[in-house]
Amino acid sequence: MRTQAVIVVVASLALGACQTSQLGAKQTAGGLFGAVGGAIAGSNIGGGKGTVAAVAIGTLLGAVIGSEIGKSLDNADKAAMARTTQNTLETQPVGTTSTWHNPDSGHSGTVTPTSTYQAPSGHYCREYSQTVNIGGQTEEAFGKACRQPDGSWKIQN
Repeated sequence: MRTQAVIVVVASLALGACQTSQLGAKQTAGGLFGAVGGAIAGSNIGGGKGTVAAVAIGTLLGAVIGSEIGKSLDNADKAAMARTTQNTLETQPVGTTSTWHNPDSGHSGTVTPTSTYQAPSGHYCREYSQTVNIGGQTEEAFGKACRQPDGSWKIQN
């Protein structure tokens, strides 16, 4: 199994639902989650002495990207993305892309399951790729989620 970075978009979505609609809170949350995702991605890319540099660069880039996404996605965007992500992980075969679109904001995105497996814990898990398009700029990220007993999919770090 290849290692996956925590995806910035979904991390912002998962915990961003608890945030107020104030621009600063969304931007800060997105930046924090982006930094974590970037650090994990950097640690998976760098090797030996380059690991520290890769983590630092990944943290910085993740924070910038996460901050931009966090300040740009509104609650309707997050809800559309969440519904599509949950439905796709539950029902779509590997390689099948689902899309979401918010006509009010013009933002859109995709979710594509890339693999399915059973974790040692017994949970069924899926790796996936996800895109978010904001103002003509598309960001792509990768993640892993595992199915919970209640049927929901929980993002795994």
